Amino acid sequence: MRRRAGAAVVFSAVLTFGFVSPAHAGSPPREPVATGFGGAVASVDPDATAIGLDVLRRGGNAVDAAIATAAALGVTEPYSAGVGGGGFLVSYDARTGTVHTLDGRETAPAAMTQDAFLGDDGKPLPFADLVNSTLSVGVPGTPATWERALADQGTMSLADVLSGPRSLAERGFVVDQEFHDQTVENAQRFRDFTSTAQLFLADGNAPRVGDVFTNPDLARTYQLLADQGSGAFYGGELGRAVVDTVAAPPLADGVTREVLRGGMTLDDLTSYQARQRVPTHVVHQAPGAGGPVDVYGMPAPSSGGTTVGEALNVLDAVDAQRGATSDPVQSEHRKLEAAALAFADRNRYVGDPDVQDVPQSMLLSPEFAAQRACLLDPGSVLPRPVAPAEGCTTGGTGTPEPYEGTSTTHLVTADAAGNVVSYTLTIEQTGGSGIVVPGRGFLLNNELTDFSAAPAVAGRPDPNLPGPGKRPRSSMAPTIVLKDGRPFLAAGSPGGATIIGTTLGILVDRLDRGVDLPTAVANPRVSEQNGAATSAEPAYVDSPRGRALAAMGHVFTPTEEIGAAVALEFLPDGSVQAVAEPVRRGGGAAGVVHPLG
Repeated sequence: MRRRAGAAVVFSAVLTFGFVSPAHAGSPPREPVATGFGGAVASVDPDATAIGLDVLRRGGNAVDAAIATAAALGVTEPYSAGVGGGGFLVSYDARTGTVHTLDGRETAPAAMTQDAFLGDDGKPLPFADLVNSTLSVGVPGTPATWERALADQGTMSLADVLSGPRSLAERGFVVDQEFHDQTVENAQRFRDFTSTAQLFLADGNAPRVGDVFTNPDLARTYQLLADQGSGAFYGGELGRAVVDTVAAPPLADGVTREVLRGGMTLDDLTSYQARQRVPTHVVHQAPGAGGPVDVYGMPAPSSGGTTVGEALNVLDAVDAQRGATSDPVQSEHRKLEAAALAFADRNRYVGDPDVQDVPQSMLLSPEFAAQRACLLDPGSVLPRPVAPAEGCTTGGTGTPEPYEGTSTTHLVTADAAGNVVSYTLTIEQTGGSGIVVPGRGFLLNNELTDFSAAPAVAGRPDPNLPGPGKRPRSSMAPTIVLKDGRPFLAAGSPGGATIIGTTLGILVDRLDRGVDLPTAVANPRVSEQNGAATSAEPAYVDSPRGRALAAMGHVFTPTEEIGAAVALEFLPDGSVQAVAEPVRRGGGAAGVVHPLG
């Protein structure tokens, strides 16, 4: 993919804050499934999907469309993603037939120490105090990710791809129930910061469903990035605003609680890099897809690629040792046990690879999976938490799962040439830190809460403790699957640590069980994280399969909703099918350039 220069964007509009009466053309329809030719986009939001499709129609490729869609989600999904956060991008280059990754994970400031989240008594600080603070704000990686992805594999300039999202921020979008509800849920903490209340609670209340929400400050931020590139953020005007906000958050009058302050400097921003990393890779037998496939994912500091990959390897090893099974209960039992084993190893071994050794080749080796698979009992459940492997044996005790925020967003894109992108981006929990950078229109992340505040198990090395310049572990699992060397499907989801279970479930349903992709995305979900109980949606718990698994010893905690996945698949006739949620998060939006029919 070769890059060409793009024209500058002209910006000359008078903008006002907040939300206005609904004199607006409205948002595109939400379609959960679209099939056709010429390229595809799927995201949680119809405006964002439409902007990505427009880039494809204007001649952009999958990377161009992915960055445009992501920037649009920064407008319409500001509580989940934006330039104040980070993420991971996995892409397939049709010209070279290779898969690439970009690590845009946030980093800790250079001043952060291993005990940064401990109080004077040596105990972890209250989690709520960390969330609503600037101590938990990591150096954002999203602007650097966008610029590097376009430079490496795009065909458009940053100014080109930001044109549509900038216009969306200027003209506004129609507020839906999800945006209204998320604002209400965060209103109390939003009121603590003047800039946040001014943007999201303009008249003191959350915008109503049907209102048009505008963000003129974000439009100007996008224009500044279009004019100056990411340098405006990493050392320039935007970066200085971020550093000033971290040092002195804009507290509202009457706020008496102490707001913990971070130590981010301009040097932290100027030294930030979005890093290329070698993707994770496993060969999975995939009987439901007609034969072996190559599954590529995101390596450390994300644990998504290694954990999903190890679980798939364990499933293959169990089939090799004991024979494949057509029994739906036994198949699901194997999946849950494989996920628990993979999570145990994830918590023990995965952290920032720039700081410590992550034994990725071991975790993804078939030999290692075979040693783990021998622990599975077809008639009973492994005691939770399952112990991690020590080398190729099992010993010790399990590692508790650190908290990981569930608010993130995922998108997939493909173009007519067969290039594909699977991209997950986030600001951590819903609303991030709750702090809008004054005059800039975006929320700062609270991503550093993904670190373990203290060793999860006393006396055992913990790969996920804070440290200067360190990237916290993530569960984001953007995934691309190739069959016979060509793209077959791409998938991913938000949901914190539940991302791994959601992505694994979609892959197992489609690749192993032969379920069509729309059904695999819509199916009731379960998220096994090697805890005492397993989160599962009520429809899963109450199903005959769920009740049979409970009788075997699986313990489920009903959870109203898990994830908000999107995916795409290349079909035998050469068309592409884009798939989004039909119901979760109010339903997603899938689209193709030239629909069939």
